Amino acid sequence: MALFCGARVSAAADPMVVRIEGGKIRGKAEGEVQVWKGIPFAAPPVGALRFRAPEPVKHWKGVLDASAFRSNCMQADDVPNISEDCLYLNVFRPAARTEKALPVMVWIHGGALVRGGASLYPGAGLARQGVVLVTLNYRLGRLGFFAHPALAREAPNEPRGNYGYMDQIAALRWVQRNIAAFGGDPNKVTIFGDSAGGGSVLVQMTSPMSRGLFHRAILHSAGLPTARAAAIPLRELPAAEKIAVDYASTLGIVGADAASLAALRSLPAEKLVAASDSNAVLRELSGGPQVPGVAGPIRDGRLVVESPEEALLAGRQAKIPVITGATDHDLATGSARTKEELFRIFGPFSARARTLYDPESNAELSTLVQNVHADRVMVEPSRHLAEAMVRAGQPAYFYRFSYVAESRRGKVPGATHAADVAFALDAPSVVTGDQTTYADWAMARTMSSYWVTFAKTGNPNSAGRPAWRTYDLERRDVLHFTNDGVVFGPDPLKDRLDLWKAVFEAAPCRARPGD
Repeated sequence: MALFCGARVSAAADPMVVRIEGGKIRGKAEGEVQVWKGIPFAAPPVGALRFRAPEPVKHWKGVLDASAFRSNCMQADDVPNISEDCLYLNVFRPAARTEKALPVMVWIHGGALVRGGASLYPGAGLARQGVVLVTLNYRLGRLGFFAHPALAREAPNEPRGNYGYMDQIAALRWVQRNIAAFGGDPNKVTIFGDSAGGGSVLVQMTSPMSRGLFHRAILHSAGLPTARAAAIPLRELPAAEKIAVDYASTLGIVGADAASLAALRSLPAEKLVAASDSNAVLRELSGGPQVPGVAGPIRDGRLVVESPEEALLAGRQAKIPVITGATDHDLATGSARTKEELFRIFGPFSARARTLYDPESNAELSTLVQNVHADRVMVEPSRHLAEAMVRAGQPAYFYRFSYVAESRRGKVPGATHAADVAFALDAPSVVTGDQTTYADWAMARTMSSYWVTFAKTGNPNSAGRPAWRTYDLERRDVLHFTNDGVVFGPDPLKDRLDLWKAVFEAAPCRARPGD
């Protein structure tokens, strides 16, 4: 109560100054929203804190300037303003104050767990609609997912390896302790993310360390991991340890003692992220060479104790409402040199696959690879998640996004991976700039309104939009965002997804690329 009252007193004097657990911060007004940027939610993970669970922030004196974004996490991709000191989050809220606490939405960015940053995503579009939006950074690549065996000796009682996921949990705990100071309701938190951010949401939904930190979830094209263990398998801890040891040896660091760990911590962060860009990771997921030192999500036994699919099948996931879906031309991590090689992954269902994917036997191989592997990795697993939640007695809403911005029609084959994000954030101009049309804005407002209503009530429906019914295990309908509007009804991909369901459940190992 003292902390909350302190925040209200500060706000009375200056609405942009709030008191949080580390001290006072000052944000700034940006039109219809108020924004606090670059708020530290954990100590800088540098020096002795590299490869360790996040530590609490240290208190500061005076008022911390929170008017500009702080650094995104270290990475090899061309993302601006990066640093190893990166555990910061941003808060957006509507400028108009209300006595009633607002629902909170927490965005977890994607990027194959090696790329991205909170500053790349605008928050005003959702905040204007009556929510408090939080965007966060988390450690990436070798700095975020690294399980050198020396770490087990140094901190035997800590989870290890999945430091990026630990950062996400630290941020969610920060939200629970501090979001009331911004007018947010800590008992009404929705986490949402795209691609590896959606996979992160799935991890948090199925991790025992995250329970009670959020109350609803939205997953855009969840990957790394997906809801199908065979689509993109977790890395087992012994394999992750070997990856770390092998990588260290390429740097001249051998052994698993304190000296080897000290040597790894003495390296410049730039060296530790070199040659670990997102394109390299995607090539690996398509059957290419292992990216040295990059383990991805690890079954560490503490934070990730089982695959999300195992948790879902046993009903051990968080029992919360969920929105899940994918785009119509989504990410396809997989390859094939011939049609025969491609259809071989269907095993005894190969004839059925040919009928569904190539009925006239004249489809281009590149098109088939795209359709087959997007269904395998993104689309069917998202439906599988909806099915699991319904079986657990929780409401689930299944969607497909195929809307293409008017200025891009004829230039792209469909709604590509992550194309739905700008529309869900009510910010289509981030992608289309001054070519954004009235139709683009209308679609963004419709999609984002579903998302905001879901965050407020656990149900995306309200007057003025097509009704979106919960997922039905018999009908398997979908809410479809199309160029001609939003339609709820039969899924045009149902037969293909039913085929993949049969493949996964008959022989899961067959679904791995290259098998």
